[in-house]
Amino acid sequence: MKEFERARWRCRRGLLELDIILQRFMDRYYMQLDDEGLQQFERLLALADNDLWDQITARQDSNDSDVQQVLELLRKS
Repeated sequence: MKEFERARWRCRRGLLELDIILQRFMDRYYMQLDDEGLQQFERLLALADNDLWDQITARQDSNDSDVQQVLELLRKS
């Protein structure tokens, strides 16, 4: 549970839109992720706000094909 709370804290971003999408993702999908999905999510959270937003909104293609699974879930959020 500690990791869940830590991830929820890391979802607090500078863009309100990101806050909303990331919180929805946490509520709907986070607990269902396997280890690979958790690693993908951590890689996405390491991105700058604008880069993450651009990938979620498909304005920018992800160069990292390994994060596509979680990126699709974020887009559904």
